Amino acid sequence: MLDDIDRRILRLMQADPAISLPDLADRAGLTVGKCARRIEWLRESGVLIGQEVVIDWRALDYAVHVSLRVTLDKTIVRAFDEFIAAARLVPEVIEIQTLLGRVDVRLSVIARDLGHYQAIYRDQILMLPHIADIESLMTVAVVKSDEALPL
Repeated sequence: MLDDIDRRILRLMQADPAISLPDLADRAGLTVGKCARRIEWLRESGVLIGQEVVIDWRALDYAVHVSLRVTLDKTIVRAFDEFIAAARLVPEVIEIQTLLGRVDVRLSVIARDLGHYQAIYRDQILMLPHIADIESLMTVAVVKSDEALPL
């Protein structure tokens, strides 16, 4: 599906997401037109699925990150759907993952400080429907956080 030139373009775009098309083409060894066509093909084929702005939540005075492992009451038919719909409404929940195994859902929650987290947990998280068990894991340090793929 992808050839070496496509992979080179993707590597360059991952290394510098703000790279201009002329610079990208030059570094990839292509004309601007050929590079633009390849990028368009990568988008149309679903390899490139968009561009996004990544905001460092720490720069907005959020200092606490907690991972919550949630086990749901599976005797309720719509437990997953109802829980996830309600969790999406909590602004400080920045990621929701569904899992296979003993734990059903993982929530990533950010807060300004421990007092703010305690209020979020008590007033919003514990009010989410169908929770059978919940475990909180506070992030001490992020050792690796990389969206780049090995190309």
